[in-house]
Amino acid sequence: MAPVTMPPVEAAQDVFRRLGYSVERDGVDLRAERKWRTVHVTALDADEASSPDKLRADGGTTEYRLRCFVTWMEAAGDLRDRLARTNPDYEWAVIGVEDDDYEVVDHAVGA
Repeated sequence: MAPVTMPPVEAAQDVFRRLGYSVERDGVDLRAERKWRTVHVTALDADEASSPDKLRADGGTTEYRLRCFVTWMEAAGDLRDRLARTNPDYEWAVIGVEDDDYEVVDHAVGA
């Protein structure tokens, strides 16, 4: 397993490819597309997952209203809780990854 201080970018790419999305990478951010859906995917290490900077309430500068944050499994629950408290105005999901496995920890639809 990679250190939790590194964002799980490769794992995020693998998850979305397994789900049938085409994926384009830009650093730790990905654009995943499938049919009509375009998802802005951000891979976060454990420290970033606990920082609100990457969870911009306006969805950041992206035009995509679907966001997915991928982090290590041990940080996924805290990230989910932080997002729920922030109550962003975009649809979001959190995926926790560990080894070759992943789990959708939670998702919500913003107000």
